[in-house]
Amino acid sequence: MGDDLAGDLDASAGPEQPADGLFSRAQRAKFRTKVQRCLDVFERMLAGQSFDGDESRMTGLEIELNLVDAHGQPTMRNAEVLNRIADPAFQTELGRYNIELNVPPRTWSGSQVLDLEAMLRASLDHATAMAEPADSEIVMIGILPTLRPEHFDTDWMSANPRYQALDRAVFAARRENIELDISSPGPLHGMPVERLHLYADTIAPESACTSMQLHSQVPPRRFAAHWNAAQALAGPQLALGANSPFLFGRRLWAETRIELFLQATDTRSPELANQGVRPVVFFGERWITSIFDLFEENVRWFPALLPETSDEDPAAELAAGRTPRLQELRLHNGTVYRWNRPVYDVVDGVPHVRVENRVLPAGPTVLDALANAAFYHGAVEMLAAEDRPVWTRMSFDAATANFVEGARVGVDATFYWPGFGQVPWDELVLRHLLPLADQGLARRGVDQVVRDRYLGVIRERCLTRRNGARWQTSTVAALEREGATRDEALAEMLHRYARHMHTNDPVHSWPTAD
Repeated sequence: MGDDLAGDLDASAGPEQPADGLFSRAQRAKFRTKVQRCLDVFERMLAGQSFDGDESRMTGLEIELNLVDAHGQPTMRNAEVLNRIADPAFQTELGRYNIELNVPPRTWSGSQVLDLEAMLRASLDHATAMAEPADSEIVMIGILPTLRPEHFDTDWMSANPRYQALDRAVFAARRENIELDISSPGPLHGMPVERLHLYADTIAPESACTSMQLHSQVPPRRFAAHWNAAQALAGPQLALGANSPFLFGRRLWAETRIELFLQATDTRSPELANQGVRPVVFFGERWITSIFDLFEENVRWFPALLPETSDEDPAAELAAGRTPRLQELRLHNGTVYRWNRPVYDVVDGVPHVRVENRVLPAGPTVLDALANAAFYHGAVEMLAAEDRPVWTRMSFDAATANFVEGARVGVDATFYWPGFGQVPWDELVLRHLLPLADQGLARRGVDQVVRDRYLGVIRERCLTRRNGARWQTSTVAALEREGATRDEALAEMLHRYARHMHTNDPVHSWPTAD
């Protein structure tokens, strides 16, 4: 379930996929009817069905990882590495140089996050040891800075029919090559404004996006409040956690992954984009009152990329007292990429819904990643519980602007926030959002020592104004001033990054040229 859309698609969703990626008119008509039937059944379930999530407050976590060789170059060996790791928690991703670690859902009460940190460190240490005989090293970073377009001249795609089907479907819808055009927002550390402009005939550039996804199971009646809160928080999340400043040798956005994913999976021609047709990578355009709003928007606005139908009759399943899987609705939902995505799932015959927060990049360390998660879960807890919530006092356009601002400039971001007006990100976090996060974690029963450990990392990151993106750019700039070429500087920076990553010291404490 990674940044790539195919990672969200159930391989058992449909019985057949056309070899050329082009579905028939009859298949599309059948899917449209079936997905509408699923939507109708889902609406009935929301009105009267019992969902899990009222008491459990389960949270899940996924982290995507990159594989590199001794020189920091991507190595296309994920099948061999996964075979050596031999742990079902590790799975393939779109690129052969990517793998993903899935963490089983758990609660965050007491000191359980400390146990989670120890488990993640042990899992990564084991995976690293198993990858070494395959001449591979594991790096947890938003975009692999040494990646180049020529790496995709090889057999880059993982051996999964889903990925091939998605690639064909995107280009069948678009009918021309994908254009990538991203520029840095301004000079930084002596680096001039830089621009990346190229065309791609596959979705390969999308595989560069590696992220951390946070899943929060909530009761349906509380979903809208939690989703709205997550949307409002997205800009500050990016300012805190940006870790993807380089792509194909260019220094671009603080979190380039945001714009790259939008462009690399865009099914629209330029003309359709100019008409205002919505992209499948979608922040949204309004606050919601129910989870149904999001699923209904997906069905109304987005054509099916993979219109495969199952044999399930959802209405008959519901009438028989069983929980329908709503496979077509879930499949369609998996091809609409919202940065805070609604998820419907069934576990042991019991349905639940959750918010999947997909804003953050992977890394830099396990401690940094869990600090980001603690900030998110705690702040959303309180923002969703406010008597006069933030989304009743802030326009959705302002939340969107905050999101883009955080992605573009990271620690140089200024946000609009009710009661503060235009405010620097670090002041907003330190004065308002960090105390809220502490209250929210306390409300969820998280021990004080745990809150101090993880939120302390967030506090120091604000005080030093140093996240992963700032450390990467300042390090590369320093190496270039010493005479290194851009390629040499990126490789050396990645080598240092990997070494610090394994210490688990938070990124704000890493040596830097700032």
